[in-house]
Amino acid sequence: MSILFKDLNLSKQTEKVLSELKFEKPTPIQALVIPEIINGYDVIAQSQTGTGKTFSFGIPIIENIDCKSSKIQSLILCPTRELASQVFLEIKKLLRFNFEIRTIVIYGGESYTKQFKELDTKPHIVIATPGRTIDLLERKKIDLSSVKILTLDEADEMLKMGFQDDLERILSKVHSQRQTILFSATISPTIIQIASKYQKEPKILKVKQDTLAVKSIKQFYFIVKEFDKNKLLVRLLDYKNPESVIIFANTKRDVDNIFNYLQEKGFLVDAIHGDLKQNQRKFVMNNFRQKNIKILVATDVAARGIDISDIKMVINYELPYEDEVYIHRIGRTGRAGKTGTAYSFISIKKMGQFKRLEKYLKEKVTYLNIPSVEDITKEQNKFWKDKIFNLINENKDKNEPLHPLVDVLLDKIDHKIIISTFINHFALMNKKYEPIIEPKVLQRNLNTRYNRFDNKNTNNYNNTFNKYNNKNYNNNTFNKYNDNYNSQNMSEFIINLGKSDGINPSLLLRLLKDKFNIYGKNIGNIKHFYDRTVFEIVDSFINKLLLPKNVYYENKLLKIEPK
Repeated sequence: MSILFKDLNLSKQTEKVLSELKFEKPTPIQALVIPEIINGYDVIAQSQTGTGKTFSFGIPIIENIDCKSSKIQSLILCPTRELASQVFLEIKKLLRFNFEIRTIVIYGGESYTKQFKELDTKPHIVIATPGRTIDLLERKKIDLSSVKILTLDEADEMLKMGFQDDLERILSKVHSQRQTILFSATISPTIIQIASKYQKEPKILKVKQDTLAVKSIKQFYFIVKEFDKNKLLVRLLDYKNPESVIIFANTKRDVDNIFNYLQEKGFLVDAIHGDLKQNQRKFVMNNFRQKNIKILVATDVAARGIDISDIKMVINYELPYEDEVYIHRIGRTGRAGKTGTAYSFISIKKMGQFKRLEKYLKEKVTYLNIPSVEDITKEQNKFWKDKIFNLINENKDKNEPLHPLVDVLLDKIDHKIIISTFINHFALMNKKYEPIIEPKVLQRNLNTRYNRFDNKNTNNYNNTFNKYNNKNYNNNTFNKYNDNYNSQNMSEFIINLGKSDGINPSLLLRLLKDKFNIYGKNIGNIKHFYDRTVFEIVDSFINKLLLPKNVYYENKLLKIEPK
């Protein structure tokens, strides 16, 4: 039997807000999390965008605030300024009838003077980014010693963005008897590591896969060669004419390449990634919300905090590194009871990963043929016919006088030529499309060819946590890249290039050869992470590795140090 908000014994002010918002029944993650936090337990919650996670921690935080105290009682940390702002607005919604609780949001890029004044108001709840929190701690402008509830929202992204040291410094400044809440789209070994150090017997809560927020989203995929993906993008966008679409890529470089390509093709497009300043990001997002641009290209990190309810389509230019992030991506569409559509571009070498994703989803994603020029022309004709008819029907009863140019044109030119000229100008008639060679993979072979990838076991996170606490968990399970090094002593090093830089074993070995004159036979295990790579090297070559200074890879200064 499902619970209702009224069953949770919330304050009258909170119940009134939820009633006005027409929220009677908690979402699955809210039903799991809210009672546990209210009862004082530490929590690790796995939750995606669009599941109501902010209210999951916002409601119990508000219920636990002591208005008589003027101390900061709750700190909510977010990875990005955009997400911090969004969480702040959601908390303000919940406080609509609770005038005594004060809350502020602080992040980098804003005036210190303004934030000092806000801290002087003695807020009970602070929403912040890790970097600015550390800054304020160092300036002795913020006191976290009275924090009762510490929440890490999207903890996995904060770790990927390199905030682990900052988080640990902040955690050390908060009272040891606090309650600690972790929300994350994925529960990685690093999350478990932090939990084991800073939480007390946390409840690990996870929405069952059959309740994941994808039921209202139609999912499709294309099989396409890597070098044809941009061409397919153009065809798909022309074929479907989406009112709003987010295209996800894994690296900033790919985001920029996609943006430049689509802009050259005449699309209304913009892009966001981690290099944008806050004012630039706000400008882009406002344009997207107001439909001044229809297409937004983004990395996963940059897209955190996007809260737009009517996104019609999501395109995965490439699959994310983790299955849970796929859910997070496509959850940008199909919100608020609406339907959405998600398309994924899959190369042959990624089919194994894709089959594992289908197993995680517990459903098959529909395969589509690449749209032909004839398919696109047919859809464009229908789109413009419907658009013209709708415009005529909307305006026929307005009794507005005909434009003076109408008679002038009809006197001199045949009406069919006039209509044809306008349609050819505004529509995509006679547009040239670059040829795409579809990979020769028979659909009936897809399941049998890649079923060997389907046997990968999924993690039981409670067991993982127990294993870690018992010191039996090993995170250094690197895939062996070179088997011929066992007889030599090797050491582990870290380089500041990872998956976000598009690095792979082949590129790393080429870089080591070209920049350091170290050949692959002298390299052992290689393991790529989001922002770094750990690799083994024969001890006799360490001097070569550390000797050169100011070595760059694609304009990025390389940093290499022992692990």
